[in-house]
Amino acid sequence: MSNDLVAILTALNLEYQAVRRKMANPQLHRHERGTRFEVGTVQGTSCRIALGLTNKGNHSAAVIAERAIQEFSPAAVLFVGVAGALWETARLGDVVMATHVYAYHGGTSEDDGLKARPRVWEAPHSISQLGSHLARVNNWADDTPGQARAPQVRFGAIAAGEVVQNSKISAQARWIRQHYNDALAIEMEAAGVAQAGHLNGAPVAIIRGISDRADGTKSSTKDRSWQPRAAANAAAFAARLAVELIREQEQIAMSSANRAHSADRPVERVSNTVHDSTIGIMAGSVKDSNVYLNTDPRASSPKDLVAELDGFRQHLMRHHAEGALDDDTCREALADLESARRAARENTPESSKRAAMTLKRLRGLIAECPALVAKLAPLVVAAGGLA
Repeated sequence: MSNDLVAILTALNLEYQAVRRKMANPQLHRHERGTRFEVGTVQGTSCRIALGLTNKGNHSAAVIAERAIQEFSPAAVLFVGVAGALWETARLGDVVMATHVYAYHGGTSEDDGLKARPRVWEAPHSISQLGSHLARVNNWADDTPGQARAPQVRFGAIAAGEVVQNSKISAQARWIRQHYNDALAIEMEAAGVAQAGHLNGAPVAIIRGISDRADGTKSSTKDRSWQPRAAANAAAFAARLAVELIREQEQIAMSSANRAHSADRPVERVSNTVHDSTIGIMAGSVKDSNVYLNTDPRASSPKDLVAELDGFRQHLMRHHAEGALDDDTCREALADLESARRAARENTPESSKRAAMTLKRLRGLIAECPALVAKLAPLVVAAGGLA
């Protein structure tokens, strides 16, 4: 997983451009099968975005979403665009963030009618919580001239199918409102993206701006004028959500690194004055006047440290094989490990410092794997002790 990148996908060029206007310095990134993404940052932040276009429909959206996940290993996938409101709860221009997604075309046709057999995907708890927080803070929206009221964020189900819904009285429109009466909005891509995220272990958030009411007025001049505004509102909320997601990931990584770092801090002074008592210290190694907790005493020379790093490499590869580390993280971790190994073999004060710094960087890279962090901590200490 990349801790500094969020993938944002849209179905329409109008939606794509709304997100792109939130980006700084977008650079073309081409997938080996021809899919084009643009990678940049949210303006004024270090949060990286990989922006892609899926085109209409759940099937296309699922394929492109999976490509984005495999290509970038993002912290999350956000699907952003416009949708039709099924009820008056969500007004034109409002943003709906899905609490769960229905694939409403699942069903069985029987003599007494069509019975619903939907598939449902719930939004990840952490993303839902963050979205709710941003809605409460309510400082995400752009100042848009001529906008009579500030858009609101609504939370509820979104129904996704394969047909453009633009009626309240057709048989299918009545059936959807009967069987999915808790759905706030209806569209054509969320189920595909949710399925791709589920199969690949990637968190997914669906964010839709309400551009019409799916009631037969979609083609009217009034409702067409709402499309760009609804897309802009969805893009504004998604960009803010992406920034906060990355900030949260960085805080989690820093917290994990700090916990790991506390395990290898030396206790610099231990009183040698004992009066009628016994002091016991459980420690991995004692060097000079320092006591090192959870360290391996064997890693006390450059040769020993190189051997320990070789052993750590095996643990790293096993975690990768088990799926605990994605390909990109594993590749970067192996590069750092090899750099530290070369520095340790040089056996100079400067190279030892370099080895310790490289291992500290590696520790941050694998912060989401506590077992690996615990095994690496004594090696960081050992590298520092050689300096």
